[in-house]
Amino acid sequence: MSTFQAGDEVLLVDRKNRRYLFTLADGDEFHSHAGIVRHDDLIGASEGCLVPSSRGARYTAVKPTLSEFVLKMPRGAQVIYPKDLGPLLLLADIAPGVRVFESGIGSGATSTTMLRVGAHVVGYEVRDDFAARAEANVRRFLGDAFDPDRYELHIRDAYEGIDHGTFDRAVLDLPEPWRMTPHLATALRPGGIVVAYTPSMMQAQQFRAALAEGPYGLAETLEVLNRGWHIEGAAVRPEHRMVAHTGFLTHARRIEP
Repeated sequence: MSTFQAGDEVLLVDRKNRRYLFTLADGDEFHSHAGIVRHDDLIGASEGCLVPSSRGARYTAVKPTLSEFVLKMPRGAQVIYPKDLGPLLLLADIAPGVRVFESGIGSGATSTTMLRVGAHVVGYEVRDDFAARAEANVRRFLGDAFDPDRYELHIRDAYEGIDHGTFDRAVLDLPEPWRMTPHLATALRPGGIVVAYTPSMMQAQQFRAALAEGPYGLAETLEVLNRGWHIEGAAVRPEHRMVAHTGFLTHARRIEP
């Protein structure tokens, strides 16, 4: 049986599907408009239990999935959404032992996702505050599974070059990823994969043009749409709202000239 312990992340879900994320601590309390939930009432309880608030509200308590954590974790920069993180892992073929160059780090969602599947991540971030928040989020979600030997953060401008060896993969979340193609031509091993996340098609188009001029091939650009369905008895229909455009994923291989 999985039980909550002090230091665990917990996600409370109310009857309207509103979600609240926090870290359990002895003697602490969670406060909301619906009253107070004592952390001590959760510590030792089984995951999936129902917990009451001081005002009679009832929450379902679970340990957050990575997807749920990404959407609720503290952030300074916008994160790549879960609907894009899953395809990104496959497009970049992230696996245990793969050495990944990442820039920019943002709030750490992509780093956490890649580290969780066993990659070694070397990240460049220009802002100290973003780097600190990202590392805190990575450590918070991974907990005892966090391996500092597999996560290197450097306060550096990636546009100025890459000085930390050769990489199997490169994952970019930058405003101008096309400026990275000359650096990756030497930092990315032959056969290695680069994936860039860009909010606008103009960015994706310019990145594709830069790839075409360098030692890259097999380039593709795609967009992931996520539409939920309302299913309640015989009432079955698409949800009125959906997570549509967030960004474009462009991936390519480093090939011999």
